[in-house]
Amino acid sequence: QVHLAESGGGLVQPGGSLRLSCAASGRILKIAAMGWYRQAPGKEREWVATISEDGSTNYADSGEGRFTISRDIAKNTMYLQLNNLKPEDTAVYYCDALVASTDRFRYSHYWGQGTQVTVSS
Repeated sequence: QVHLAESGGGLVQPGGSLRLSCAASGRILKIAAMGWYRQAPGKEREWVATISEDGSTNYADSGEGRFTISRDIAKNTMYLQLNNLKPEDTAVYYCDALVASTDRFRYSHYWGQGTQVTVSS
């Protein structure tokens, strides 16, 4: 009964920017961490960025210096600001959340359906 919904994807030229959102809803007691992953056609899904409960962030080398992950605790929402986008950033971007749903001591991972980001001239 935990739902994650991504939004904000689209078509952008190289060097452009997008802001992705991931809203968590349903039966949520606590979100310990949230992260972004992406999967390009014919490739494995790869980790992009993570934000932890204390607000600390981590980035994959591919997005370091160009991407920024953030959160709005009150809205159970996280964001991924994508700047200086490159064609190789083209992928479906998925959000993941580590959530305590009905038991405050038991956490599980939940995934969204993804949002398409296409970077092309």
